[in-house]
Amino acid sequence: MESSSMFHRRHWMMSAAGLAAAGTLSQSSYAAKPIADRSAPKFKLSLAAYSYRKLLQAPKSGVTLKTFIDDCAKMQLDGTELTSYYFPKDVEASYLYDLKSHAFRQGLSVSGTAIGNDFGHPPGEKRDQQIELTKTWIENAAKLGAPVIRVFAGHQKKGISAEETHRLMVEGLTEVCQYAGEHGVFLALENHGGPTSTAEGLLKIVHDVESDWFGVNLDSGNFHSEDIYGELAQIAPYALNAQIKVVVSGPDKKKVPTDFKRIFDILNTANYRGFVVLEYEENENPREKCPEFVEILREAMA
Repeated sequence: MESSSMFHRRHWMMSAAGLAAAGTLSQSSYAAKPIADRSAPKFKLSLAAYSYRKLLQAPKSGVTLKTFIDDCAKMQLDGTELTSYYFPKDVEASYLYDLKSHAFRQGLSVSGTAIGNDFGHPPGEKRDQQIELTKTWIENAAKLGAPVIRVFAGHQKKGISAEETHRLMVEGLTEVCQYAGEHGVFLALENHGGPTSTAEGLLKIVHDVESDWFGVNLDSGNFHSEDIYGELAQIAPYALNAQIKVVVSGPDKKKVPTDFKRIFDILNTANYRGFVVLEYEENENPREKCPEFVEILREAMA
């Protein structure tokens, strides 16, 4: 039986289609808009498991996702971001519930998770696999209690035009966002190269995906223009999650320290309310360096 919410959504979409055919509804009237109902900024700190990637991928290190959660608790964080890359391939519900329980006992929220999807593939087996991966992790996120998944748009494939690539990405994201909404999980699109390498390109996709369960994962280190902070300011009003790296780099790819105070000024201006997630990608030992940068973030957001 069709649920009431599904009926009303379908009825709205049919009505919208009729209005569009009559020329009375423009695309921008149902495009995603900045999150406007946030009255004041509020920040909670988390750490991405990606920061521990070398340790989590080295069995001899003795570091597991539970170790990572324990370290987040020692840093007095509010949350822990459990990147999907470090879970068993065919993870079972019991494993997810065990991690959820462990985080809860440590006083931590599971702030989110992240996947490595690519919706640039044309129809076929590869695309079907990417859709299935995303839907599987929507289910996993719901079991973990993770409210948001960081997702990618993907990359343009050989022989496929930029226009067709955009359509493929929007269609893929729209499909999985519908599934995400049915499970109470948000999807946050990261500025991560390809069509999302600029604020303009990212927002073009965001505006064309019609879903209340969709927004932006602001990554402070993934724009490489002459105006990195200006681009971050453009996407901040749409942010559902914010991942902060310790360096940025412009067109010359030269790394310079992130201006954390400026990042928080941008988030403040956007009235961002949510997790600020440290994502440490440098070469030093993350178990030593992450606590240092967590304290730097605390100072910058004060």
